[in-house]
Amino acid sequence: MSFYKVMYDFCCKVTNFFAYVQIFLYLCTDLEKIYQNYTAMINSQDIKNGVCIRMDGRLYFVIEFLHVKPGKGNTIMRVKFKDVVDGRVLERRFNIGEKLEDVRVERRPYQYLYQEGDDYIFMNQETYEQVPIGHDLITGVDFLKEGFVCDVVSDASTETILFAELPTKVELAIAYTEPGLKGDTATNTLKPAKLETGAEIRVPLFINEGEIIRVDTRDGSYCERVR
Repeated sequence: MSFYKVMYDFCCKVTNFFAYVQIFLYLCTDLEKIYQNYTAMINSQDIKNGVCIRMDGRLYFVIEFLHVKPGKGNTIMRVKFKDVVDGRVLERRFNIGEKLEDVRVERRPYQYLYQEGDDYIFMNQETYEQVPIGHDLITGVDFLKEGFVCDVVSDASTETILFAELPTKVELAIAYTEPGLKGDTATNTLKPAKLETGAEIRVPLFINEGEIIRVDTRDGSYCERVR
């Protein structure tokens, strides 16, 4: 093979290499634009309760927000977030106009069917699809009873289930408690009781075994007797 032929082939390869590099950089630029368009952003001043934000690779729901106007300086946003995974609450401050990554979430009703190992099997009330949800992803899980309908919240872009949430108040039967005192209707004195789900709470002295009561699933407190 002649020297000129070798040099020609080499130049062609080098030219092709730089052409590939240019194509790669062009595609990277397009992918970046696609990502920026796909990632929804929200201005700090547009934050509302219930909005889901991604920060530092974690998801948070806004539970409280406040516009703060210092004596000197610009207005800022003081926001309280709740971690979707572990429930931890944190507070952050943002300047007006600061961009945050907004995560679109969907909330759908699912009915609890049964427990399978560490998972709880729920059925979508619209499609009848059954999905497993882990114990740690269910708020108020100690008060979960077969047949209860819960709200299941998922990331709309990935269809990943974030958590399941029981209604704020549910009705459950008393599985065991010491006999009530006849005629004692005081509600400020409480005694231990075990619910049909196995959860233990405190109830007024007049509540008896087998009765149905209404319980607040957020803190496990007694609300009232269901007559």
